[in-house]
Amino acid sequence: QVRLVESGGGSVQAGGSLQLSCIISGDTPRDQCMGWFRQPPGKGLEGVALINSDGRTAFDASVKGRFTISRDTAWKTLYLEMNSLKPEDTALYICAIAIFPPFAPNEMLSRPGSWTYWGQGTQVIVSS
Repeated sequence: QVRLVESGGGSVQAGGSLQLSCIISGDTPRDQCMGWFRQPPGKGLEGVALINSDGRTAFDASVKGRFTISRDTAWKTLYLEMNSLKPEDTALYICAIAIFPPFAPNEMLSRPGSWTYWGQGTQVIVSS
């Protein structure tokens, strides 16, 4: 049974920083993407960032240069470092894993239906 549990969300003022973590339990094949999505209030799911099995990363244009994605060497913890936060970053942040990803990294961010396992999310609120 694969389980993803996020933590690290909270309230922060614009310009501040937060680091999100996602603890992964259970076994998954190494051919996978690990990533972060977010759901702003009243809106749909948005792909934020991912890291591929070969270490390549992809970011949504809205967070490029501000957010960093990384994982530990055991592939059991996924991180999202968020800097220069803006009010529009306010959302429920959800980590996910896609096993045997069928699309290129940039495409995977726009295809949430292609992801296999999901966490419950951690809330981030950025005030102006």
